[in-house]
Amino acid sequence: MRAVRVSALSADLSGVALDDIPEPKRSPGQLLVRMRATSLNYPDLLMTRGEYQLKPPLPFVPGMEVAGDVIEADAASGFAPGDRVVCGTRLAAFAEIVACDASAARLIPPRLDYVTAASIGVAYLTAYVALVRLGTLATNDWVLVHGATGGVGLAAVDLAQALGARVIATSRSSEKLQVVADTYAPAVTLPAPGFREAVRDLTGGGADIVVDPVGGDVFDESTRCIAFGGRLMVVGFVSGRIATLPTNIALIKGFSVIGVRAGEYARRYPRLGTENLDAIWAMAGEGRLRPRVHAIYPLAEWRDAFAAMAAATHVGKIVLVP
Repeated sequence: MRAVRVSALSADLSGVALDDIPEPKRSPGQLLVRMRATSLNYPDLLMTRGEYQLKPPLPFVPGMEVAGDVIEADAASGFAPGDRVVCGTRLAAFAEIVACDASAARLIPPRLDYVTAASIGVAYLTAYVALVRLGTLATNDWVLVHGATGGVGLAAVDLAQALGARVIATSRSSEKLQVVADTYAPAVTLPAPGFREAVRDLTGGGADIVVDPVGGDVFDESTRCIAFGGRLMVVGFVSGRIATLPTNIALIKGFSVIGVRAGEYARRYPRLGTENLDAIWAMAGEGRLRPRVHAIYPLAEWRDAFAAMAAATHVGKIVLVP
């Protein structure tokens, strides 16, 4: 079968290729799935460089989520050959055949196609853990979402609105923010950096929750426009600078800084992890979530997909298909 395989770590993808490799063998408790769509996430790009916290031994096949058709399953798994499923994988999804844990799989709701289904899991689970589990989101909370044009940021905009929050979306690109405004109609869109006065004025004191996958100057400015008792959710550092926080600011303003690792949250709290999955896919099945797919690439054009991710030209998800 064909798979995108990383044989050497590099900044320019020179150690990555589309290779013919043996099909995976299914272990008990796993499904064997024929990939119909798989989405690219920022950690996939980081892993090709050795810059992500998960550093799998070489060679490895990246890819954190897959949508496709069941080929094989245990009789007691609740799945059968031919079922349309979506599954979180952590690794190995950028391949024509994927083995994944049945516990991490869900049936694709009838209203969703494979591409849309492949665009939900990682981004919306991260947003759900940030907003609901750790951020204790309440109706009418003000939620400030940075990097709102990327996969996780856009999912946070969509999910927060679906749960009754008032959303402020930021990005450094006014053109991409217009796409967000046209698609999701948040309360307001703002350039980042340079947003803190507008946020304070609009909210009457500061955002209740800040979702920050950007870091750096955006994190610094967020500490100046967060509400007393607010929650600043650290999702990533795509700006390239890991911020530092003078603790007197947190003391005076009474806010919390909380790290968000949705996958690790599920591994440490399996019951809650299952509930998170169930909640997301229930909302998807009800039509309450509206993931935006920016572009679809054939697996053979994986390099173009990774280049688009690295250049941050996308608004929403980048998806690979066979």
